[in-house]
Amino acid sequence: MKRILCLSLLAGFPLTATQSKTAKNVQLPPQTISARTGDTHAHLTTRIEWRKFPKPVYKNEDLKGQDRSAVIRVYADEQGQIKQASIQESTGLKALDQLLVNAVKDATVKPHIEDETAMPIIGYQVFQLDLKDEDQVACDYRFNSKNWQAQQQGQKTRFQYVNQPELELNSEQLNGHDRKVEFKLKANGKGQIKQVKINKGSGLYALDQQIITALKNSQIQSKRSTSTLWLYKPSSFKDEIQFKLNECN
Repeated sequence: MKRILCLSLLAGFPLTATQSKTAKNVQLPPQTISARTGDTHAHLTTRIEWRKFPKPVYKNEDLKGQDRSAVIRVYADEQGQIKQASIQESTGLKALDQLLVNAVKDATVKPHIEDETAMPIIGYQVFQLDLKDEDQVACDYRFNSKNWQAQQQGQKTRFQYVNQPELELNSEQLNGHDRKVEFKLKANGKGQIKQVKINKGSGLYALDQQIITALKNSQIQSKRSTSTLWLYKPSSFKDEIQFKLNECN
């Protein structure tokens, strides 16, 4: 049976080829320090927060018959544009490495804000490339969280999404299992989501990060009450979302 590629993205410190095989289940603690790139003061992070995820496209034969992994070093400017992408740890195939680098250069990250000033970012992106059976056709998911579904059905909810958060996720990224993410979000007085906390993760860092990215690029609204004092402090809300292999769009 022919096989095709399944790609999952993870962010963290550079890993060895053996370690990156199991990196999909590793939850790395956030660590940040400052660094300098030439004359530019940059923010070094172990976890890149993507605004637009890298989307490399491969054929199965690009892997040459085995799973591959790589670590890409990323440098982005104050606007989140990728200025440099280089191989920290190789897949072992030069052409495949270049495809990953090109995909990263087409992506964008969220700049680090320090003292109300945007800073360049240096970080690492781990790619784990797995072979998968060709008959497992990938399909896409939308952001159909519990609160969003209730909102669409006209049910009473503590808050409402102004628009459906944009999510770029397909069934291959679930790695063969149904997934569920429970999260809490905080918004400012204008309904802009400023903080997202994963209360119960999916088991895949990349998937959790995509949920966070989708939420931080969206907006909510809620009626003022004693528990939602918009003018004085951010309001906190809970929601959850499930992804089932047999229920994607």
